[in-house]
Amino acid sequence: MPSPPPGAAPADTGSTTLAVLLIGPAGAGKTSVAKFWAEHRRVPTAHISLDDVREWVRSGFADPQSGWNDHSEAQYRLARRTCGFAARNFLANGISCILDDAVFPDRPVVGLGGWKRHVGPGLLPVVLLPGLEIVLERNSQRSGNRRLTDEEVARIHGRMAGWYGSGLPIIDNSQLDVPATARVLDDVLARAITSPPKW
Repeated sequence: MPSPPPGAAPADTGSTTLAVLLIGPAGAGKTSVAKFWAEHRRVPTAHISLDDVREWVRSGFADPQSGWNDHSEAQYRLARRTCGFAARNFLANGISCILDDAVFPDRPVVGLGGWKRHVGPGLLPVVLLPGLEIVLERNSQRSGNRRLTDEEVARIHGRMAGWYGSGLPIIDNSQLDVPATARVLDDVLARAITSPPKW
């Protein structure tokens, strides 16, 4: 990511109420980074995990691992609306929020457009995209329905590469631990506050 111009003071993201959407494939570290970032800000910040909300459904759970269908699509849609409602509620009460989701660049109306409708135009999207070997390794350490096949991880990662050239900020955290990635996220958001990405 380019540095701010000399003499340009970066915005203070630690004291600003923000709504952030952290985008990335399974195994990118979205949840870990979002939790850490939310916990270490000076202002109250909520982490809203799409997967956590989706998993509120216990009986009749639509598991995308067994094949994407109308039921799993509807479940994700409902979870996104629920997360959006929660985010607007937090923001209305002066609490920042960070959401995480695997939004695909080839479905912008469903992904980014939906989040903008649910949360509002001030939402700041950032893509977290480490290398394929990293996401495969991290995915292998997952358990339960959050662990995907290697083939599915590779397919999702390939689709996520479409964010390059989109104008959205992209963080390659292949060589960064969670605290270092959170610091880079702060830098990226400081620039996005002063010059919001077009999306």
